[in-house]
Amino acid sequence: MERLPNGELQFTRPDGRVLLVTPPLPSVSDDAVYRLCEQNVNAGGHVDARTLTPNWDGKPLNLGYAISVMHPRANGGH
Repeated sequence: MERLPNGELQFTRPDGRVLLVTPPLPSVSDDAVYRLCEQNVNAGGHVDARTLTPNWDGKPLNLGYAISVMHPRANGGH
């Protein structure tokens, strides 16, 4: 991915070919936000303005640990 001088993003394949076509956006119902909020509440979730606030303490990323918890096959499925 590269930001062009005009501010647009340009995506390329590993071989350097530019990706020109983008898939169409999915259709979204008019009440999608309401339905998503309702699903969160029903699942016991609480989403507010601080939900995504990180509690990072400044330590460097432990890449091995991050991969092991994010990729199911990285830790043998445990």
